[in-house]
Amino acid sequence: MGNPGAFKRSLLFSALSYLGFETYQVISQAAVVHAAAKVFRIEEILEQADYLYESGETEKLYQLLSQYKESEDAELLWRLARASRDIAQLSGTSEEEKKLLVYEALEYAKRALEKNESSFAAHKWYAICISDVGDYEGIKAKIANSYIIKEHFEKAIELNPKDATSVHLMGIWCYTFAEMPWYQRRIAKMLFAAPPSSTYEEALGYFHRAEQVDPNFYSKNLLLLGKTYLKLRNKKLAAFWLTKAKDYPAHTEEDKQVQTEAAQLLTGFSDKN
Repeated sequence: MGNPGAFKRSLLFSALSYLGFETYQVISQAAVVHAAAKVFRIEEILEQADYLYESGETEKLYQLLSQYKESEDAELLWRLARASRDIAQLSGTSEEEKKLLVYEALEYAKRALEKNESSFAAHKWYAICISDVGDYEGIKAKIANSYIIKEHFEKAIELNPKDATSVHLMGIWCYTFAEMPWYQRRIAKMLFAAPPSSTYEEALGYFHRAEQVDPNFYSKNLLLLGKTYLKLRNKKLAAFWLTKAKDYPAHTEEDKQVQTEAAQLLTGFSDKN
């Protein structure tokens, strides 16, 4: 045997090495199981969140997602941004609380984008939330933010050309700057060398594109097609799209508002004929 002490030490070392390897395997397997469980848990939360959103359960959705506001999952964070914004827009929300929620939504959207720059939804909701914040920061900030908003809507469309909502929102961006009042244009020219601008034709292109991607997906897209054709003095096509907006089944409060506005616009230019 030569040196019995050395043999024992060698045997002990081998045993410890084997034990260490087994421990490593157990820990590694436990980590994999934990990670898988975490992914499953997030998917379960997202599934619940999407169900509540589709059901119009705004407050329950916000309560669910608020529990995970420290999450680092982009999919969860942009949904929380959307939920915060939806709560802000409820009629029962005070002005003070609305402002807090609007800034809260922007923070969640920003974090979602930081976690995953390839998420089209994170880009979309970041742009929407920046636009909302602009209402509290004055005309200069609002115009400055418009460049960022456009950039993120365009990125959302690039990442997912089949998302009709992103295309629609780009149309709203164009429509907003096409109808910008003269005094705001004047301010914009004083503040910026190349202020944002667009045309009704550009807006129309996006609204039609959204409709091609997902026909009748949103009552407001139908309404804005009608309004844009009115701006372009095409009453025949304006009447076509406004009638579709008026007849759109009202599932939400916004749908009802769209129906009312479409009906008023139709009555308005029918009376002139």
